[in-house]
Amino acid sequence: MTGYLEGKNIAITGAGSGIGKAIALACAREGANIVVADYGVAMDGSDPTSEVADAVVAEITAEGGSALAIAGDISQFDVGEQVVAAACDTWGSIDGVVCPAGVLRERMLFNMSEDEWDHVIAVHLKGHFNVYRAAFARMRKQETGGSLIGFTSGAFTASTAQANYSAAKGGIVSLTRSAALTAAAIRLRGGPAINANCIAPVARTRMSENVPFEIETGDPEDIAPMAIYLMSDAGRDVNAQIYTVVGRRISVWNQPVEVRTMMADGDRWTPEQIAAELPSSVGQEPNPFIADLERRMAEMAEGKDEN
Repeated sequence: MTGYLEGKNIAITGAGSGIGKAIALACAREGANIVVADYGVAMDGSDPTSEVADAVVAEITAEGGSALAIAGDISQFDVGEQVVAAACDTWGSIDGVVCPAGVLRERMLFNMSEDEWDHVIAVHLKGHFNVYRAAFARMRKQETGGSLIGFTSGAFTASTAQANYSAAKGGIVSLTRSAALTAAAIRLRGGPAINANCIAPVARTRMSENVPFEIETGDPEDIAPMAIYLMSDAGRDVNAQIYTVVGRRISVWNQPVEVRTMMADGDRWTPEQIAAELPSSVGQEPNPFIADLERRMAEMAEGKDEN
């Protein structure tokens, strides 16, 4: 233990297993008090139980740490408030929230049901909003500020079989950047230091078990140091960033900006003018994920030919 989070009060959703549990244990070992928030559901959202959250609390307290469990559906507005209030009521403040909680309902876009869409969006995106809102409302009134950490995925750019998950993860990026912009405005007006960032983790968890191709991966414990850093005093100036964390690798994502422009000669463009000018002017930006998909499909076809 280095005491990087000594005395800080941290709430972590999905902390009963996988990445959330790894972060909860690591933060406790760094001196933080932990709210272990987990509904304890299966990947499809069924069979809720509080046992997983209680078990992690038992692990933390057995090591001499301080923790409490909150079991509830994080997609419910009031549960986000309960998670944050638990830290404030017990220890006096909320210094960081980490939001890895999630579910999967895999389906191609053209045959996805309304429930499969709504449930994934609710747990991932609304779950982030519920926790962020409750935490930010308190952090902006605390002299010490605080940290928001969202959990996105490289799939926020696109996904062939998880359009709901991809859309939710893209929404989390925009929500977190909006929180970061608000935090920057508060700080520029002399308010407390609040930062908001996203981690895009790649690790062996039950949610990654069904990926139908090989991916670069690591362990849940590999993700925890980045979360700790972003919530520590050393990381407080880091804001509005997305970091991929996988194994020994940490990478930062680009910030979205317009890269090329074309202007109409008259009042507005016609479709014919766009067709004539766009390919040689603004053109298209290469999509690395489509390129990777094409590569993998070509490799699969080549393998079938060889057999």
